[in-house]
Amino acid sequence: MTAKIQIQGLSKSFGRKVVLDRLDLEVRAGESLVVIGGSGVGKSVLIKCVLGLLEPDSGSVRIDGVEVVGLPAAEREKINRKFGMLFQGGALFDSLRVWENVAFGLIAGRGLDRAEAKRVAIGKLVQVGLGAEVGELYPAELSGGMQKRVGLARAIAAEPEIIFFDEPTTGLDPIMGDVINNLIIKCVRDLGATALSITHDMASVRKIADRVAMLYHGKIIWIGETATIDRSDNAFVDQFIHGRAEGPIHMEVRAG
Repeated sequence: MTAKIQIQGLSKSFGRKVVLDRLDLEVRAGESLVVIGGSGVGKSVLIKCVLGLLEPDSGSVRIDGVEVVGLPAAEREKINRKFGMLFQGGALFDSLRVWENVAFGLIAGRGLDRAEAKRVAIGKLVQVGLGAEVGELYPAELSGGMQKRVGLARAIAAEPEIIFFDEPTTGLDPIMGDVINNLIIKCVRDLGATALSITHDMASVRKIADRVAMLYHGKIIWIGETATIDRSDNAFVDQFIHGRAEGPIHMEVRAG
């Protein structure tokens, strides 16, 4: 299967802290790949390097075979038009109405007139289970689950080829988390998109992932089909997916 995203030898450090250490990862066209790992292992840094929000120290990131590390801004912008992003905290603009949030990239990035952008935005809100009337509200008037759905509507507004999901169910109760997972599956399938997600929520992993990769100490230490994760024969993966304190992964805990 063709690689939509191909990462080779990716390294990124902050001072003396090595976050990504010659990391290799491939995301196939049309698949949903989820990267798991504990807090602070570099999952968000990985996505930011792919998006071009961070410049890696070394290594290669190819999108549809095109090297994007070091790409001039104008060329990078063309690549970024393939992307949609659901941010962990929603990242909605408080001063804009819901439909304006969904349409923001269409107006600011694509030059769509407001009337057409609003029509598209309302359609995307309906697609994620929100009525047209929600478009006239402000983010502060919405529950956490509704804000997450608005974020998803914005992520798919331009019908991207690749969608990134950053901890999509964080802060949601289990039922609303499952609603969001179902919407992610539906939206990705409807678009025929490729999805790269990062999370530590195993319920979400089992629901949305075709394949799972585990990041630890800057490297991908295991990758496989979601159905095989419970028999990975990898002690790090086994400890993580079962949430055990004892095992090869040592969390830093300071005494009070």
